[in-house]
Order: sequence, then structure tokens, then C-alpha cells
Amino acid sequence: MRLTESQRWFAFALLILTGWLLYLLAPILTPFLIAAFLAYLGDPLVDRLEARGWSRTWAVTTVFFAMTVIIAFLILAVAPMLQKQLILLAKTLPQYLQWLEAHALPWLEQSLGATPGQLELGTVSNWVTQNWSTASGLASNVLNYATKSGGFVMTWIANLLLIPVVTFYLLRDWDEFMAGIGHLLPRDIEPEVAHIARDADQRLAAFLRGQLIVMFALGSIYSIGLWLVGLKFALLIGMLAGIVSFVPYLGFIVGILAAGAAVLMQTHDALQLLPVLAVFAVGQMVEGMFLTPLLVGDKIGLHPVAVIFAVLAGGQLFGFIGVLVALPVAAVLAVIVRDLHRRYIDSAIYQPKLKGPQDDEGAGD
Repeated sequence: MRLTESQRWFAFALLILTGWLLYLLAPILTPFLIAAFLAYLGDPLVDRLEARGWSRTWAVTTVFFAMTVIIAFLILAVAPMLQKQLILLAKTLPQYLQWLEAHALPWLEQSLGATPGQLELGTVSNWVTQNWSTASGLASNVLNYATKSGGFVMTWIANLLLIPVVTFYLLRDWDEFMAGIGHLLPRDIEPEVAHIARDADQRLAAFLRGQLIVMFALGSIYSIGLWLVGLKFALLIGMLAGIVSFVPYLGFIVGILAAGAAVLMQTHDALQLLPVLAVFAVGQMVEGMFLTPLLVGDKIGLHPVAVIFAVLAGGQLFGFIGVLVALPVAAVLAVIVRDLHRRYIDSAIYQPKLKGPQDDEGAGD
């Protein structure tokens, strides 16, 4: 695939224009990106139902209904429990900080050779206490503002209602959208672009659909295990560890550190660390032997450092929108970079120039 000079400039201008539009439209893109993400997740299920003889409309309706039930269950069942644990954490955090200052800091000062009083948590404890005492007032002020501000309420409701509507229409016409995009490509580059797109789609599908299941499964395993151990913040810590597990071993490390600190402050018994370690060891074994090999594999091809950088870079450049699209964009870029690497290896720049007979005669003369 060789691009002409005009095609190269056109592609470059289109890329710049797309980035500029994304930057300008970032505040309103969130519901559309969430809807596109949900439609992308649901399209393979719709295609499978169509292959079994279902009409597109009935297949889309069934998958859309199933996704709505699952999301509603997560919001109605899990969100209130997480809210209760967050409130409990805010109430007990000053007590935990006082315990750290009374017991853990003296040991750290002795171990690190720091001057007594150099490590001070009193300021943090006072700040948490003062802000918690005004938290209810702050929440009521925000609620009053949101209630009086008709524009704010209407925007929030419109975005909330927009997500399922856009998801349904994207899910119904997804294949037509993809075919339309392919039809717009120049004919001489369409086969190569289609090949790269299929490769990127396979990697994205393996990561997004599989990793979401892995994250939810790990969050459930950690939450249930920590609840059996008796940890107060089992659901909060377990789900946090599950969410950040999209980076290999990060969920395991974050979960052990958070759960270990919480169980020490709750029980003041170092032996209680053993059940916590057992919970995360079981979760790690289940992930390594069953969940990741079956659901994700090694198809995304992104190094953990690249994953972290992509998420941070997306958030820095485009805020929450950037975080949403960071990994899909990184996966597509990884496919393009591999294709460029293959072309470079096969090019005359990399390959040694073979000497012909005339070169040998010239050398002999």
C-alpha cells in the first residue's frame, strides 16, 4: 500500500481535524462514547443471534434488554452498598489516623531514624474531621444548587436518557456504519486498512469484553473473601482491586496494601494479615489459571507500562473522555505500529543491499 502525496496530506489533515473536534466537543461526547462502547460490546452477541435465524430487530432488542437489566442491577444493588462503605470510611478514617500516629509512626521513626514528631498525621486527621463535619452541609448545598439550576438538571437527565437511546440505534445499525466507513476509503488502500481494522478489532474485543468480565469476577472474589475475613470495607477494597486489575498485578498489589492496612487498623493483630493474603492469593491463582487465559489471553499486546501511560496520557489530554478512549486508541496504535515495523523489516532501509555481479567486477577492477 503506497499513499500518494495528496493522500498523505489528506490523511494528516483529517487526523488533525479529528483531534481538534474531539477537543472541542469533549464536554458532550461522554454519553455518545459510553453508548458506542456498549454497542461495541453487544454487537457480537447480536451477530450470533442473527446467525441462528433471528431478525436483526429481535436480536438487538434481546441483547439491549439483557444489557439494561445487568447495568440496572449493578447500579441498584452494588452502588448503595459502596456508598454506605464510603460513608463508614469517612467516619472512621480519623480514628485510623490516630492509631497510625500512636502505634505505627513510632515504629517507622525508629526504623528509619527519623526525628520524633517529624512524621505528623495530626494535620490530616484534623482536616478529615473538619471536612466530614461539613460534608452533609456541602452535599445539601450542591443538591439545592442542582435543584434550582434547571439547566444542570436538564443536561444531566438528557445525558442519562441519551445513553440507552443512542446505544439501541448504534447496536441496530452497527454493521451498516462499519460498511459505510469502509466504503468511504480509497479503493487502493481499503484492503490494507480493512486488514489492520480486523486485527485491531480482534485485540480490542479480547481486551474489552474479556477484561470487563475478569475485573468483575476478581472484584467479586476479593469482596466475598474479605467479607468472610471480617473486613469492614470488603466491598470497597475488593471492587477497587478488581477495577484496577486491567493492569497486570496492579489490582493484586493495590488490594493487598489497602486490605492489609485496613485489617491492621481494624484488629491491631498482624496475624490477621494471613487470611487477607490467602484471599488475594486465591484470586491471583483463579485469574492466572482460568480467567485471563480463557477470556483475555495475550491478544492486546500492550505492555503494562504502556497501559498505565495510555490511561494517564488520555486523562491529561482530554479528561474523562480521554480515559474512556485511551486503551482502545492505544490498542489500535499498537496494531499500526506492528504493521509499520513489519514494513520496515521488509524494506530496503533495513535489509542489506545484495551485491550483484557488476558490483563484484567493479571491486575486482
